[in-house]
Amino acid sequence: MVLSKLRAKRNEQGSDEHVVAVDIGTEFVKALIARVKDDDLEIIGVGRKRQETSDMHSGAIADISGVVQNCEQALAEAEEQAGLQVKRAVIGIAGELVKGTTSTIRYRRPQPDKPLSVAEMELIIEKVQERAQVKAQKQIGLETGNDEVEVKLVNSALVSLHIDGYKVSNPIGFQGKDIAVQIYTAFAPMVHIGALERVADELGLELVAVAAEPFAVSRAVVGTDASSNFTAVLADVGGGTTDIAVVNDGGVEGTRMFGIGGRSFTQTIASDMDLEYKDAEKLKVNIDSDKLKPTVAKEAGNAIDKTLEVWLDGVELALSEFDAVDHLPNRILLCGGGASLTKLVEALKERDWYKDLPFTKRPVVQHIAPEEVVGVKDTTGDAVDHTLITAMGLLRVGYDTMIGSSDADNIKEKLNRLLKI
Repeated sequence: MVLSKLRAKRNEQGSDEHVVAVDIGTEFVKALIARVKDDDLEIIGVGRKRQETSDMHSGAIADISGVVQNCEQALAEAEEQAGLQVKRAVIGIAGELVKGTTSTIRYRRPQPDKPLSVAEMELIIEKVQERAQVKAQKQIGLETGNDEVEVKLVNSALVSLHIDGYKVSNPIGFQGKDIAVQIYTAFAPMVHIGALERVADELGLELVAVAAEPFAVSRAVVGTDASSNFTAVLADVGGGTTDIAVVNDGGVEGTRMFGIGGRSFTQTIASDMDLEYKDAEKLKVNIDSDKLKPTVAKEAGNAIDKTLEVWLDGVELALSEFDAVDHLPNRILLCGGGASLTKLVEALKERDWYKDLPFTKRPVVQHIAPEEVVGVKDTTGDAVDHTLITAMGLLRVGYDTMIGSSDADNIKEKLNRLLKI
């Protein structure tokens, strides 16, 4: 009864000047409320609630009612701090069946002497998205054993444009015969999207966007600068999955996800040391504490190392699938609760896992700091570490969807608005 009253109040009193990001993670639900101020977002409310082990599976919702309860508590905490109810929301989607790829389409113009128009670019974009959807549907069908699985576009963004081999930032008005367009697209199964829509409905939220979480992380660090030369590998290590995005010159080359996250390390500790899950989680979180007995710390460390080998193999395999890039960025930026594990960061920094991949040198590894998120500022003092970066990126996606770009003359932003769904 209390929850239904809160939902009704949210619908009645929610402000159009505010947006909430709901990051439904395997271990925690995180809610960030922000107000739009000029061209920036200011975080004014932060809430989080731990999930039960049965609520999520490999980054996807397994128990809708359980997740709704957890989201409500995280939202209530954020709304209490913000001092207001919020109705507009953006929710992240993750899991191994979320497919994000960059597709290139080459389009031969029938009238190369005629200046290129926005209408012609719309036609080209439509062709790229259709091709990407067929590819995603086929891939998800193979992995699930269901050829008739329905998929839906969740995110799309322009990566690059070439006319007759020359890279251009604004193709409108150019003449030329061959156009090559690179567009990043992310698709997810309808069953996953439907679950998120149901959660939003149960919470009385107006869902303005669903975003693939690695795409949201890339939006967090790139911002709206269409000429950005930001280049890095982004790794969001969550409880159930690790989501990887490769960003090159501000464009998302693609995203990959695999089903090993922080929970896998906890489960190995619980199994090897014959512990309850909650006790194993507590041990993992305190693995660097000098209060642990040396024998206990060593046994837990050995269990972590076993899973770490498998996790590193997953990272290597995910990055090896970016075969369209000449070389991978020499910078790896980490976020997510799973990235708090010191052994994981040290392994990326010190081991030779990268040797068979197209890196030009050993990559530099560091966490993404909240102050590095473009156009999102924290006024609460509670968004202090890398565990909230994904939620901050979701705010960025929500903002983009709600108001678009203020720079009407920037063709990349114009086309990206065409790509929004």
